[in-house]
Amino acid sequence: MSVHDFIDNEVKTNDVVVFMKGTPQFPQCGFSGQVVQILDYLGVAYKGVNVLADSEIRQGIKDYSNWPTIPQLYVKGEFLGGCDIVREMFQAGELQKHFEDQGIAVRGAA
Repeated sequence: MSVHDFIDNEVKTNDVVVFMKGTPQFPQCGFSGQVVQILDYLGVAYKGVNVLADSEIRQGIKDYSNWPTIPQLYVKGEFLGGCDIVREMFQAGELQKHFEDQGIAVRGAA
């Protein structure tokens, strides 16, 4: 399986997947940590893929999305964005609505 096929499979078989530095339990960069905090706060079930574990995946995800930075958040096969976009969407309430529109459960508004 090529790196592109692996990434494509992860994106298409997981409702929410974040390609990140480190793991959801132990993020290894601040931007990945922020995305994990937002997803955890919303109570969204997601899969984390540690790009530090494989340099081919680390470069491959950038090629796949044509986006130069990590983390990268995908929802139902669609690239949503990196840390800044996710944070802005969250603060505006758009991220929660996007998840709900996609049929993904989020924790009730606090």
